[in-house]
Amino acid sequence: MDPVFTGVGVALVTLFDDHRALDADATADLAARLVDLGADAIVVAGTTGEADALDDDERLRLFSAVRSAVGDAVVVGGTGAASTHQAVQLTARAPDTGVDAVIARTPRGLADPSGYYRELADAAGATPVLAYHFPAVSPPGIPVEMLPSLPVAGCKDSSGDPTRLLATVDSYAGPVWTGNPALIHMAGALGCAGGILALANVAPEPCAAAFAGDADAMRKFTPTHLACERDFPRGVKQLVAERFGTSEVLRMG
Repeated sequence: MDPVFTGVGVALVTLFDDHRALDADATADLAARLVDLGADAIVVAGTTGEADALDDDERLRLFSAVRSAVGDAVVVGGTGAASTHQAVQLTARAPDTGVDAVIARTPRGLADPSGYYRELADAAGATPVLAYHFPAVSPPGIPVEMLPSLPVAGCKDSSGDPTRLLATVDSYAGPVWTGNPALIHMAGALGCAGGILALANVAPEPCAAAFAGDADAMRKFTPTHLACERDFPRGVKQLVAERFGTSEVLRMG
Protein backbone atom coordinates (compact mmCIF):
# COMPACT_ATOMS: atom_id res chain seq x y z
CA MET A 1 0.00 0.00 0.00
CA ASP A 2 1.13 3.56 -0.64
CA PRO A 3 2.13 5.42 2.54
CA VAL A 4 0.07 8.37 3.73
CA PHE A 5 3.37 10.27 3.65
CA THR A 6 7.08 9.61 3.38
CA GLY A 7 9.83 11.42 5.22
CA VAL A 8 9.67 13.14 8.58
CA GLY A 9 6.41 13.91 10.33
CA VAL A 10 6.28 16.17 13.37
CA ALA A 11 4.65 14.73 16.49
CA LEU A 12 3.35 18.22 17.20
CA VAL A 13 3.27 19.79 20.64
CA THR A 14 -0.02 21.40 21.68
CA LEU A 15 0.26 25.00 22.85
CA PHE A 16 -1.69 26.43 25.79
CA ASP A 17 -1.98 29.94 27.20
CA ASP A 18 -1.02 30.94 30.73
CA HIS A 19 -4.36 29.65 32.02
CA ARG A 20 -3.86 26.25 30.33
CA ALA A 21 -6.53 27.05 27.75
CA LEU A 22 -5.96 25.54 24.32
CA ASP A 23 -4.30 27.91 21.86
CA ALA A 24 -5.26 26.26 18.58
CA ASP A 25 -4.16 29.22 16.47
CA ALA A 26 -0.66 29.30 17.95
CA THR A 27 -0.36 25.54 17.54
CA ALA A 28 -1.40 25.83 13.89
CA ASP A 29 1.08 28.65 13.32
CA LEU A 30 3.87 26.47 14.72
CA ALA A 31 2.81 23.65 12.41
CA ALA A 32 2.99 25.98 9.41
CA ARG A 33 6.49 27.12 10.39
CA LEU A 34 7.65 23.52 10.66
CA VAL A 35 6.25 22.71 7.22
CA ASP A 36 8.15 25.71 5.85
CA LEU A 37 11.30 24.21 7.40
CA GLY A 38 10.76 20.95 5.53
CA ALA A 39 8.47 18.79 7.66
CA ASP A 40 6.59 16.34 5.44
CA ALA A 41 3.59 15.84 7.72
CA ILE A 42 2.08 17.11 10.94
CA VAL A 43 0.69 14.64 13.47
CA VAL A 44 -1.71 16.45 15.79
CA ALA A 45 -2.84 15.49 19.30
CA GLY A 46 -0.63 12.49 19.79
CA THR A 47 1.41 11.61 22.86
CA THR A 48 3.74 14.61 22.43
CA GLY A 49 0.66 16.78 21.96
CA GLU A 50 -0.66 15.83 25.43
CA ALA A 51 -3.68 14.13 23.89
CA ASP A 52 -4.78 12.64 27.19
CA ALA A 53 -5.32 16.17 28.53
CA LEU A 54 -7.52 17.24 25.57
CA ASP A 55 -11.23 16.66 25.18
CA ASP A 56 -12.68 15.58 21.85
CA ASP A 57 -13.81 19.06 20.82
CA GLU A 58 -10.34 20.45 21.50
CA ARG A 59 -8.73 17.77 19.39
CA LEU A 60 -11.12 18.46 16.53
CA ARG A 61 -10.42 22.19 16.78
CA LEU A 62 -6.72 21.44 16.52
CA PHE A 63 -7.21 19.19 13.50
CA SER A 64 -9.17 21.91 11.69
CA ALA A 65 -6.78 24.72 12.65
CA VAL A 66 -3.68 22.83 11.56
CA ARG A 67 -5.37 21.65 8.35
CA SER A 68 -6.14 25.27 7.45
CA ALA A 69 -2.63 26.47 8.27
CA VAL A 70 -0.37 24.01 6.43
CA GLY A 71 -1.67 24.05 2.88
CA ASP A 72 -1.11 20.78 1.07
CA ALA A 73 1.04 19.20 3.78
CA VAL A 74 -0.25 15.94 5.21
CA VAL A 75 -2.16 16.22 8.50
CA VAL A 76 -2.73 13.17 10.70
CA GLY A 77 -5.11 13.42 13.67
CA GLY A 78 -4.52 11.50 16.87
CA THR A 79 -7.70 9.70 17.90
CA GLY A 80 -6.42 7.15 20.40
CA ALA A 81 -8.21 7.11 23.75
CA ALA A 82 -8.53 5.19 26.98
CA SER A 83 -11.38 3.08 25.61
CA THR A 84 -12.51 1.73 22.26
CA HIS A 85 -15.78 3.63 22.61
CA GLN A 86 -14.03 6.97 23.05
CA ALA A 87 -11.60 6.35 20.20
CA VAL A 88 -14.39 5.31 17.83
CA GLN A 89 -16.45 8.41 18.62
CA LEU A 90 -13.54 10.74 17.92
CA THR A 91 -12.42 8.83 14.84
CA ALA A 92 -15.90 9.11 13.33
CA ARG A 93 -15.79 12.91 13.66
CA ALA A 94 -12.20 13.43 12.53
CA PRO A 95 -12.70 13.17 8.73
CA ASP A 96 -14.93 16.25 8.76
CA THR A 97 -11.91 18.33 9.82
CA GLY A 98 -10.02 17.51 6.64
CA VAL A 99 -7.29 15.33 8.11
CA ASP A 100 -5.57 13.01 5.66
CA ALA A 101 -5.45 10.13 8.14
CA VAL A 102 -5.90 9.30 11.81
CA ILE A 103 -3.51 7.53 14.14
CA ALA A 104 -4.50 5.73 17.33
CA ARG A 105 -2.49 3.92 19.95
CA THR A 106 -4.13 0.99 21.66
CA PRO A 107 -5.90 1.34 25.02
CA ARG A 108 -3.87 0.13 27.99
CA GLY A 109 -4.20 -3.57 28.73
CA LEU A 110 -5.64 -4.51 25.34
CA ALA A 111 -3.85 -7.73 24.44
CA ASP A 112 -5.66 -8.27 21.12
CA PRO A 113 -6.13 -4.98 19.22
CA SER A 114 -7.74 -6.51 16.12
CA GLY A 115 -11.31 -5.62 17.13
CA TYR A 116 -10.23 -2.15 18.18
CA TYR A 117 -8.73 -1.31 14.80
CA ARG A 118 -11.67 -2.85 12.94
CA GLU A 119 -14.03 -0.52 14.77
CA LEU A 120 -11.79 2.46 14.09
CA ALA A 121 -11.54 1.61 10.40
CA ASP A 122 -15.32 1.34 10.16
CA ALA A 123 -15.73 4.69 11.93
CA ALA A 124 -13.13 6.43 9.73
CA GLY A 125 -14.74 5.36 6.45
CA ALA A 126 -12.45 6.33 3.57
CA THR A 127 -9.93 8.06 5.86
CA PRO A 128 -6.87 5.86 6.49
CA VAL A 129 -6.18 4.64 10.02
CA LEU A 130 -2.61 4.22 11.23
CA ALA A 131 -1.76 1.83 14.04
CA TYR A 132 0.45 3.08 16.87
CA HIS A 133 2.67 0.73 18.88
CA PHE A 134 3.83 2.44 22.08
CA PRO A 135 4.15 -0.18 24.83
CA ALA A 136 5.76 2.20 27.33
CA VAL A 137 2.59 4.31 27.38
CA SER A 138 -0.09 1.81 26.31
CA PRO A 139 1.09 -1.68 27.20
CA PRO A 140 1.28 -4.27 25.82
CA GLY A 141 1.05 -2.62 22.38
CA ILE A 142 0.60 -4.46 19.09
CA PRO A 143 2.09 -7.93 18.50
CA VAL A 144 4.25 -7.89 15.38
CA GLU A 145 2.60 -11.02 14.02
CA MET A 146 -0.81 -9.34 14.21
CA LEU A 147 0.06 -6.29 12.11
CA PRO A 148 -0.52 -7.88 8.68
CA SER A 149 -4.10 -8.74 9.57
CA LEU A 150 -5.10 -5.31 10.89
CA PRO A 151 -7.24 -2.99 8.70
CA VAL A 152 -4.69 -0.17 8.91
CA ALA A 153 -2.67 1.84 6.42
CA GLY A 154 0.60 1.57 8.27
CA CYS A 155 2.12 1.59 11.74
CA LYS A 156 4.12 3.96 13.90
CA ASP A 157 6.53 2.04 16.12
CA SER A 158 7.54 3.99 19.22
CA SER A 159 9.04 1.04 21.05
CA GLY A 160 12.55 2.37 20.50
CA ASP A 161 13.61 -1.25 20.01
CA PRO A 162 15.77 -1.84 16.90
CA THR A 163 15.01 -5.56 16.93
CA ARG A 164 11.28 -4.83 16.97
CA LEU A 165 11.76 -2.45 14.02
CA LEU A 166 13.67 -5.14 12.11
CA ALA A 167 10.98 -7.73 12.86
CA THR A 168 8.24 -5.35 11.76
CA VAL A 169 9.88 -4.53 8.44
CA ASP A 170 10.60 -8.23 7.89
CA SER A 171 7.03 -9.43 8.46
CA TYR A 172 4.80 -6.48 7.60
CA ALA A 173 4.42 -5.19 4.04
CA GLY A 174 2.73 -1.91 4.99
CA PRO A 175 4.38 1.45 5.65
CA VAL A 176 6.28 1.81 8.93
CA TRP A 177 7.32 5.00 10.70
CA THR A 178 9.68 5.03 13.65
CA GLY A 179 8.81 7.23 16.61
CA ASN A 180 12.36 7.32 17.93
CA PRO A 181 15.00 9.69 16.49
CA ALA A 182 17.73 7.27 17.56
CA LEU A 183 16.40 4.86 14.92
CA ILE A 184 15.68 7.33 12.10
CA HIS A 185 18.92 6.56 10.21
CA MET A 186 18.21 2.84 10.53
CA ALA A 187 14.63 3.41 9.38
CA GLY A 188 15.87 5.08 6.22
CA ALA A 189 18.32 2.27 5.51
CA LEU A 190 15.56 -0.32 5.97
CA GLY A 191 13.20 1.41 3.56
CA CYS A 192 10.70 2.56 6.17
CA ALA A 193 8.26 5.28 5.18
CA GLY A 194 9.86 7.69 7.63
CA GLY A 195 9.56 8.91 11.18
CA ILE A 196 6.98 10.64 13.36
CA LEU A 197 9.17 12.48 15.83
CA ALA A 198 8.82 14.81 18.80
CA LEU A 199 12.34 16.03 18.01
CA ALA A 200 11.05 17.40 14.70
CA ASN A 201 9.27 20.16 16.65
CA VAL A 202 12.72 21.56 17.34
CA ALA A 203 14.99 20.20 14.64
CA PRO A 204 13.08 19.10 11.53
CA GLU A 205 16.01 19.77 9.21
CA PRO A 206 18.58 17.36 10.75
CA CYS A 207 15.85 14.76 11.28
CA ALA A 208 15.14 14.80 7.57
CA ALA A 209 18.84 14.69 6.73
CA ALA A 210 19.41 11.72 9.05
CA PHE A 211 16.52 9.81 7.49
CA ALA A 212 18.07 10.48 4.07
CA GLY A 213 21.33 8.87 5.24
CA ASP A 214 23.34 11.68 6.81
CA ALA A 215 24.87 10.16 9.93
CA ASP A 216 26.59 13.44 10.82
CA ALA A 217 23.19 15.12 11.07
CA MET A 218 22.09 12.43 13.50
CA ARG A 219 25.17 12.93 15.66
CA LYS A 220 24.60 16.67 15.66
CA PHE A 221 21.00 16.38 16.84
CA THR A 222 21.83 13.92 19.63
CA PRO A 223 22.19 16.54 22.43
CA THR A 224 18.85 18.07 21.45
CA HIS A 225 17.22 14.66 21.31
CA LEU A 226 18.49 13.82 24.79
CA ALA A 227 17.21 17.16 26.09
CA CYS A 228 13.78 16.46 24.58
CA GLU A 229 13.66 13.09 26.32
CA ARG A 230 14.29 14.55 29.77
CA ASP A 231 11.07 15.38 31.61
CA PHE A 232 8.96 14.64 28.53
CA PRO A 233 7.03 16.54 27.19
CA ARG A 234 8.32 19.53 29.19
CA GLY A 235 11.77 19.21 27.66
CA VAL A 236 10.35 19.35 24.14
CA LYS A 237 8.22 22.40 24.90
CA GLN A 238 11.11 24.26 26.46
CA LEU A 239 13.27 23.73 23.39
CA VAL A 240 10.44 24.69 21.05
CA ALA A 241 9.97 27.87 23.09
CA GLU A 242 13.66 28.67 22.80
CA ARG A 243 13.62 28.33 19.02
CA PHE A 244 10.20 29.74 18.16
CA GLY A 245 9.14 31.85 21.14
CA THR A 246 6.10 29.68 21.92
CA SER A 247 4.42 28.93 25.23
CA GLU A 248 5.99 26.38 27.60
CA VAL A 249 2.74 25.76 29.49
CA LEU A 250 1.83 22.11 30.06
CA ARG A 251 -1.46 20.46 30.96
CA MET A 252 0.06 17.09 31.71
CA GLY A 253 1.48 16.68 35.19
